[in-house]
Amino acid sequence: MTQLSALTDDEIEAIKARCEQATAGPWKSFIEKRDKLSGSDFVQTGGEDIYLTGATLADQEFIANARQDIPRLIAEIKRLRAIDR
Repeated sequence: MTQLSALTDDEIEAIKARCEQATAGPWKSFIEKRDKLSGSDFVQTGGEDIYLTGATLADQEFIANARQDIPRLIAEIKRLRAIDR
């Protein structure tokens, strides 16, 4: 596994900006068989439903949860950096 370098403040701000520009959360993944729906699997956003053709169920869950996870991860990074400084 490749060692990743620490994120710079500019990189964190770029990630935060991309997240803020996306449709507001929360996003939720709906899986036909798991959620007892008829039709296709999709991600429900605050705007339109997103159908991810060819995505695995794990990919769909990751994409849907990233909308909530990324802001929390950024906040945690900033909290930890404030302790170190």
